[in-house]
Amino acid sequence: MKKIIVGMSGGVDSSVTAWILKKKYRVEGLFMKNWEEDDKKNFCNSKKDLEDTELVCKHIGIILHKINFSYEYWNEVFKIFIQEHKKSRTPNPDILCNQKIKFKYFLEYAIQKLGADYIATGHYVRKKYYKKKFHILKGVDKNKDQSYFLHKLNSYQIKKSIFPLGSMLKTQVRKIAYLAKIPVAKKKDSVGICFIGPKKIKNFLNRYIHSKPGKIITTNGKCVGNHHGLIHYTIGQRTGLGIGGIKNFSNNPWYVVKKNISKNLIIVSQGYKNSFLLSKGIIIKKIFFVKKKCFPLICKIQTRYRQKETICIIYKKIKKFKVIFAKPILSVTPGQSAVFYIGDICLGGGIIYKIIYN
Repeated sequence: MKKIIVGMSGGVDSSVTAWILKKKYRVEGLFMKNWEEDDKKNFCNSKKDLEDTELVCKHIGIILHKINFSYEYWNEVFKIFIQEHKKSRTPNPDILCNQKIKFKYFLEYAIQKLGADYIATGHYVRKKYYKKKFHILKGVDKNKDQSYFLHKLNSYQIKKSIFPLGSMLKTQVRKIAYLAKIPVAKKKDSVGICFIGPKKIKNFLNRYIHSKPGKIITTNGKCVGNHHGLIHYTIGQRTGLGIGGIKNFSNNPWYVVKKNISKNLIIVSQGYKNSFLLSKGIIIKKIFFVKKKCFPLICKIQTRYRQKETICIIYKKIKKFKVIFAKPILSVTPGQSAVFYIGDICLGGGIIYKIIYN
């Protein structure tokens, strides 16, 4: 029987993954600690997650290995996360974590040290051998599809990985966990960045980056408020602006449409579908594709998680790629990833460097 090492986090998805695979393979679990808590107030609670994982492995009847990748995570994920925020961009550390930690260090450790044939995770994706390369495919559950987060995986990483939940709905996974009496069957899904949590990013960033307050102005240059530092705002943001009910303006909500780094200004406009939030294309400095492509290339693009895809054309320029959308896209944000698809097949993607408005 093939030996599978399942990356386990103490959540429902990875637990059901291990339970399913144990029926056909020699399965062992591995718990990765990727963040060192430095105080009791830290959101990340790896101790509780480890306890849950130990309960699950005991219930299923598999061995659990433990390893600390905090050093690797700090250097290859967290430092980049901070550097991008210093440039007033909005990075996505989960994508880097998958590329550098879960499908690099974890994969290498499982194969070289634990003798695994494959690793497995609870991601909602599938895989396919397409044009002589392994590619990630979108998960069947469109609300849970995580191909956006795995677009940087190469053919070898995909080949050596198993994704049992890719062809399942989340409701089915919950039902399996309940019927199998898995201890974490009712545990809520994690939300937000693991070491920050869903609502504490402002205070967290202030610990690592000095943020300078400044003014919030309209697209016409009128000052309507003050901001706490550019790092705390992102394109398309509506809440947390502290402005509203301003004389001579309508009651429509305000949105961040641009950030002027040199003048330390947040620029806002009213209405969700205002023209200042619409962009017709983007510039990407580097693009990763599982298989080399010829340009110009027509495909579909997704500029944020769970966003509806848009047809686009990719042009290769000197030291950069220019992507033009078939129709304008709302709230495209520098620092986020642009991911490309043909049907359900994920081709790869790159980091959004610049927005093309006109």
